[in-house]
Amino acid sequence: MKLKRETYLKQIRPYYDSDIIKVITGVRRAGKSVLLETIRDELAEKGVAEDDMIYLNLEDMDYAYIADASDLNREIKGRITHGGRYYIFLDEIQHVEQFEKALASFRASLNVSLFVTGSNSALLSGELATLLTGRTVEFEILPFSFYEMEQYYKLNEMEWSEELFFDYLKWGGFPLRFDYRDEASVRRYLMNLYESIVSRDIIGKGKNAERRTFLEISLYILANAGKELSVDNITAAYRKENKEISRRTVYNYLEKMKKAYLIHGVGRYNIVGKAALGNREKQYAVDTGFRTINTNTINYEDTFFLENVVYNELLVQGYTVYAGKTYKGEIDFVAIRNGKKCFIQVAYLLINEETVKREFGAYHKITDASPKYVMSLDKIDMSHDGIIHLNIIDFLLRRKELILT
Repeated sequence: MKLKRETYLKQIRPYYDSDIIKVITGVRRAGKSVLLETIRDELAEKGVAEDDMIYLNLEDMDYAYIADASDLNREIKGRITHGGRYYIFLDEIQHVEQFEKALASFRASLNVSLFVTGSNSALLSGELATLLTGRTVEFEILPFSFYEMEQYYKLNEMEWSEELFFDYLKWGGFPLRFDYRDEASVRRYLMNLYESIVSRDIIGKGKNAERRTFLEISLYILANAGKELSVDNITAAYRKENKEISRRTVYNYLEKMKKAYLIHGVGRYNIVGKAALGNREKQYAVDTGFRTINTNTINYEDTFFLENVVYNELLVQGYTVYAGKTYKGEIDFVAIRNGKKCFIQVAYLLINEETVKREFGAYHKITDASPKYVMSLDKIDMSHDGIIHLNIIDFLLRRKELILT
């Protein structure tokens, strides 16, 4: 049974009939193809004829003959038989060389609404940006949120419990991973998925030595997602294993991971100066399953896993997110939407007075009047001194919304 990814559909629906090109990006197997299928179903419900919707999955071997922009141009124009409106869906378009030329041509010469997906941020850089300036709108699709996991289970009549949060925390939300029931199979699926992303979207074929090095470094970065992690930290860790790697190589690998949507770089926000700072200091994994495949054991009290899940949910809900910096400390997140913001601290459990003082005390010298939250898995409301305590699962399942000012 399908899952309507309503959060993303709400963003895309206003553009269904627009001439602007809808670019749906995100990490491979995050559910972009399912989203395209849902859009096609909705258009059909609105009365669009099946013959007026052209769908090509460019990873399908049936379309291996479409290698470049000229091939794509011939394929699409060969399917157009009248002058009316067509809706064109091109899935994983990065496999077509110079595809941007074909998109520019379609938009200029045909009566079409274009939807394209891809797994690499190069889709919106270089020639594409030049040829299509002002003619594209991007939607980044993440793997299932915990809220979507709940919907998926219930739609498919699977046994649901909020205790599955720990399964989600460990194995993440890639849609196809829910087809597997035992942990060994899930781990194998995620490892194969990650290695295929590296081979197809980052390193390419025939570069085994570089591929091995990238896998080592990238999995180290993912295993430490959420922690302050500089390029120097990474090269030092590599040297401990009697290996050498340059700072430039590590920096390039970080950029490649961001471009393939494996991680998000999180900038710092100077809470005192109320401004974003230029340099980035943290990375979060697009999916916690990619963290798990490089760790031997999972400590559920590791707040970096919890931070990662909260960070991804904030992105899904449309927030711009920073790591907050104070004079002498840090606030986990500054979440901003529509010009309003709030502050967020993430903890596992507020198990004793010392933990409560530490988490709530992070706000002690912050004079900014924006709402301040401490999120944890505790079910008892511990709000005090104007600081709001919020249960993480209530937030993830969207039972409670953040207040912003």
